[in-house]
Amino acid sequence: MDDVRAFLDASEAFFKAFAAVAWGALLLAVLFHVLRLALRARAWQNILQAAYPEEKVRYWNTFGAYMAGVGVNAIVPARGGDVVKLYLARHRIEHSSYPTLASSLVVETLFDFAVASVLFLVAIQLGLLPGLPDLPRLPAFDWAFVVEHPRIAVFIWCILLGGLIVLIAWASRHVTAFRQKLALGFAILHDWRQYVREVVSWQVGSWVARIASMFFFLRAFHVDATAETTLAVLVVGGLSTVLPFTPGGAGTQQAILVFALAGAAASSTILAFSFGQQLVVTIVNVALGFGSILLMLGTLRWRHRVQGAEAEMKQPPAAPDAPMDVPRSSPPVAADRDRI
Repeated sequence: MDDVRAFLDASEAFFKAFAAVAWGALLLAVLFHVLRLALRARAWQNILQAAYPEEKVRYWNTFGAYMAGVGVNAIVPARGGDVVKLYLARHRIEHSSYPTLASSLVVETLFDFAVASVLFLVAIQLGLLPGLPDLPRLPAFDWAFVVEHPRIAVFIWCILLGGLIVLIAWASRHVTAFRQKLALGFAILHDWRQYVREVVSWQVGSWVARIASMFFFLRAFHVDATAETTLAVLVVGGLSTVLPFTPGGAGTQQAILVFALAGAAASSTILAFSFGQQLVVTIVNVALGFGSILLMLGTLRWRHRVQGAEAEMKQPPAAPDAPMDVPRSSPPVAADRDRI
């Protein structure tokens, strides 16, 4: 009976905290979240424009493709939305190819990886994250296997990384066309000043917007919004998407946040913040993402459209004298190319 009563009390406290949301702060959090996405889309547009200097890469086409990928990633695990992002971008940029578009996504994450690594190290130094002995015991922690069997996990990751390196090396030696198209996505890195001016500057703005968004999300759910708690939320959000076993890192994020924000608020309030913030972000991402899909494809049935793209990306590279780009085989997509 005591366990049942404790569970009911905890549930009541959770729903009370969830219902006491500050709507003004929540609106500001959503606005900064959307601004962050818009700034990231601008950075990706500049990367693509450097890869295809002779083509006109429209911002709204890039934003639509980017948001479509974000929307699908919000409900599909394992970064399935990236395929949608590449498919839409390829059908909006003349003479583009999947190798170039895929490598452009790598460039888009370089600065994020550097910033996230620094934040992670700072969070470790401040003791905002649980140590390795505590991680497997956290509820719903989906990295348990990695933490409990670190040697096996490292061995598996080394095999996967080695296989990827061998595949890229083989393709680079045997397929000139593939190597050239893959290199186009990194074109903006040839000029570091251009990279800093046209990519890093926009991504710095996106990080500022992200920090502001998390700050107001904390305020909206009445969690003490300090520099430390905001940093903890940012780091946990990044960690929960490194291994995307669940959409948006659901489960992992709530488990670590209860530890990271201990003392900033009651556990029920922290859980209300975590679930509420993730729910709002998911709703916004899905609305923007599938709205973009509807405008760009004229339908919400995105799966059958990208099946051909997935098959094409899995095919071995073509011979050097064979064209890499297949003819546009989707008239409805080409017909409304300038709609967005």
